[in-house]
Amino acid sequence: MRLRKKPWIPQALEEYRGKELLEDGLEQYRGQWSQQVLGGRPVQLEIGCGKGQFLAAMSQLHPEIGYLGIETQRDVCYYGVKKIREGEIPNARILHADAAHLLDWFAPGEVDQIYLNFSDPWPKARHAKRRLTYRTFLAQYKEILKPGGHLRFKTDNDDLFAFSVEEFKEFGLEIVALSTDLHHTDILNEAQTEYEQKFSARGKNINFCEVAF
Repeated sequence: MRLRKKPWIPQALEEYRGKELLEDGLEQYRGQWSQQVLGGRPVQLEIGCGKGQFLAAMSQLHPEIGYLGIETQRDVCYYGVKKIREGEIPNARILHADAAHLLDWFAPGEVDQIYLNFSDPWPKARHAKRRLTYRTFLAQYKEILKPGGHLRFKTDNDDLFAFSVEEFKEFGLEIVALSTDLHHTDILNEAQTEYEQKFSARGKNINFCEVAF
């Protein structure tokens, strides 16, 4: 879902550019995210970080880990970088970027873990290749993750979940944990997104799958 454009956001974002928000010359950090951006911390990546609630929460829970969030909608980035600034969070940054180009920005084995939270389901069959769990994206994740690195995937969309689990299996990934009702399991779920809270409050089941590469 796209947010209605707010004309004041582009100007407001100028305060965060090059600090909490990174969007130009991302390739300069390839292989150097930990040292140059995240204070030597290991790198974890959320693709499609939205308003940054999950990213900010995980960063505060784990100050020893560095978190990068990727978001394609520039206006949406504002809410995440604002959370990082106001929370005085040193170990998180948001990248205004398109996840189709991960290999341009991350070196092989540079990322410890990837999160996909409530990604766009792209429900039409002809758009399947745009889904972040499609095999071409999985190939990119395999390249940038360290050997044995994990992907944690959450969605309210049952069709996307079924599609994704099949993609994981076809790609040869090891399924570490799987549930079609995450909130009624003992699977670790340290932080929730805005969407997760909203859907769960309505009684909607939350699907979860963790895989190892």
